[in-house]
Amino acid sequence: MTRKALLLSCALPWVLGLTGIARAQDLNPRPVQVPAPAPAPPKNAAGQDQIQFSADQLVYDSNQDIVTASGDVLLNRDGDRVRADKVVWNRKSGQVVATGNVVVTNPDGDVAYGDRTELTDTLKQGMVENLLVVLNEGGRIAAQKGELEKSGAIHVEHAAYTACSVTNSDGCPKEPSWKITAAKVVYDPNTHRIHYSGARLDLFNVLSIPLPAFSHPVGDTSDSGFLTPNIRYDRVNGVEAAVPYFISIAPNRDLTVTPHIFTAALPMLQLDYRELNRLGAFDVTAYGTYSSKSDDLLVTPTPANSVNAFRGYIEANGRYQLSPEWSASAALRVTTDKTFLRRYDISSDTRLRNNIGVERIDRNNYFSIEGWAVQTLRLDENGALQPFALPEIDYRRRIANTPIGGTLNIQLNSLALSRTEGQDTQRAFASAEWDWRGITRWGQEVQLTAYARGDIYHSSNNDTTSVAAYRGDPGFQGRAIAALALDVKWPLVGQFLGGTQRLTPRIQVVASPPIRNMEIPNEDSRAVDLEDSNLFALNRFPGYDRFEDSTRFTYGVDWDVNLPEFSLSATVGQSYRLTSEPSLFPEGTGLTDRLSDIVGRTEIRYKDFVSLVHRYRLDKDNFAIRRNEIDATIGSRKTYALVGYLNLNRNITPTLEDLRDREELRTAGRVAFGRFWSAFGSIIIDLTNRDQDPLSLSNGFSPIRHRLGIAYEDDCLKLGLTWKRDYEDTGDAKRGNSFLLTLSFKNLGR
Repeated sequence: MTRKALLLSCALPWVLGLTGIARAQDLNPRPVQVPAPAPAPPKNAAGQDQIQFSADQLVYDSNQDIVTASGDVLLNRDGDRVRADKVVWNRKSGQVVATGNVVVTNPDGDVAYGDRTELTDTLKQGMVENLLVVLNEGGRIAAQKGELEKSGAIHVEHAAYTACSVTNSDGCPKEPSWKITAAKVVYDPNTHRIHYSGARLDLFNVLSIPLPAFSHPVGDTSDSGFLTPNIRYDRVNGVEAAVPYFISIAPNRDLTVTPHIFTAALPMLQLDYRELNRLGAFDVTAYGTYSSKSDDLLVTPTPANSVNAFRGYIEANGRYQLSPEWSASAALRVTTDKTFLRRYDISSDTRLRNNIGVERIDRNNYFSIEGWAVQTLRLDENGALQPFALPEIDYRRRIANTPIGGTLNIQLNSLALSRTEGQDTQRAFASAEWDWRGITRWGQEVQLTAYARGDIYHSSNNDTTSVAAYRGDPGFQGRAIAALALDVKWPLVGQFLGGTQRLTPRIQVVASPPIRNMEIPNEDSRAVDLEDSNLFALNRFPGYDRFEDSTRFTYGVDWDVNLPEFSLSATVGQSYRLTSEPSLFPEGTGLTDRLSDIVGRTEIRYKDFVSLVHRYRLDKDNFAIRRNEIDATIGSRKTYALVGYLNLNRNITPTLEDLRDREELRTAGRVAFGRFWSAFGSIIIDLTNRDQDPLSLSNGFSPIRHRLGIAYEDDCLKLGLTWKRDYEDTGDAKRGNSFLLTLSFKNLGR
């Protein structure tokens, strides 16, 4: 079916739906082919471009010096092209009159359609009736009459503009989601901007917003101006209106200034700066306001001495590639107090992490110098006890194909941790790890590992650390670490239900002599727990401050099934220590006794529709579930449901904050309906009770926050309404409802 026939097939219902309505601006496609680019016509004796003609019929009136062409007429001059059913060219006056399915195209690719056009013989300027202009940079302008200027500018009156699609999926005309109607419209291709006078913004032909004087860039051009405002309401700040103003400093730099106006609080200013240069990119976001600081508020009402003060937040991220090997990066997040981010709904994070560093990477070497710091936003935590590291130096070198085979990895590392109040720790170590992998004649995969490390520590103010097991001995302490490991896998592959399966038994032996651990401060090895991810690790402690000693056997099996559109992956395992000496692992981690708990993971996927991951840990004595973690996704990209469940029932003493038991349920989903509409929601519920964690404030079913909303999104418009409710008070960030209305126009400049 041709384009013309397709449009005609849609015409009847379109006309019936608009009976009796005068349509001054027709934004719909015209069933006319755009003239293709043609070779430049020859120049005359004076060196001027000439008009090149092609037509079914050509008549020349020598008395009047008028050329009349009819039947699919094509004109071309200096990159400007005209197509029409009939063209009359008065060579004396230079007037060119084109009628019937007229198409005028300029060298920039802009296309003007009309019923009748009067042009000069340059084909660049003139008048067009029933005008439709389709801009090469995106968008279209329609008017009863318009004027084309030699510069390429377009002047129209009683016109309409839209950047939306004007046809549906069947190719039939449809009303755009939004359009701008105006008494006067001027498009300037030199500035890539459209100016309006007496304009109105129409949404779905239902809502009309006046825009007396308005302009915006077209295409990918970035220019200064106001962005779409956001409106929200919450219990603490009242109604909020945020009106961003975008400032285009340069093609690679911009600044957005956003004043936030509240009905129940003083205004807040937001600044967003972005820059991209030859070395890399960075962005900075800053907030500032003047309000009551009550982040230490644990009871109500607010204390009488709570006074207004400056409150704010700054976030910066950047990365520079200084050379193919060297790079520098930074991620900074700092706020004035503990509740500012939550009160103004900027972030719900409980800790802000800051990092700055440089690194060098080549084929066999890695070197980095970093510094990092953490700001806690928890009301019950003392920020002075949070450590900052300056510097952390790490160097690693890989030596492949050593004289005895295998690969040797060397690491040098140093770290200095300081606190304004609390324990200070400095650490340095050097390590070497040799790995060899091979395949036996029976198909077993064998890996041999030899590891050696020497540490030196220095610490002070150790008694300020509340957990004795984390303190270590003050002053200088040294430690030597050595370990040997043998890891054997035997993959067995075969056919299964029309697909393949792989059953891989695995056994690992790790031997390490007694190691000084309790004399060493523990800063980075606290959150230890037996999981499927660290079951076969050489050291099952995270970090460097603790290293597992003695001799142990670890055994398990992996099972992988791959069928058409279905896959299953499962692993299960356990370990056994030969020594009967007490373990340095805390009670409840699954590693305290000689025989460990049983851990495993199961992952199921069906097409792109179902994904299920289950991680678990079973008590070795009574098979009680000590860890139960489920993450499931069901659905398509448009309609889906996500469920996350975590239950840590490890009976660990509540004084070990890093290992505290908890139970939590997370759900989220989205349902698409119609073609562009969707409803979405999410909720987090704390299921922890006092039996699981004596310090928990939850009653066994305590919602933390939920979110519900409805959204519309098509090719040029995003519209949404979201209801959010917080169930917990955090200082001046009170529990309650908030509502957010979002409206975003795509392809309406920047």
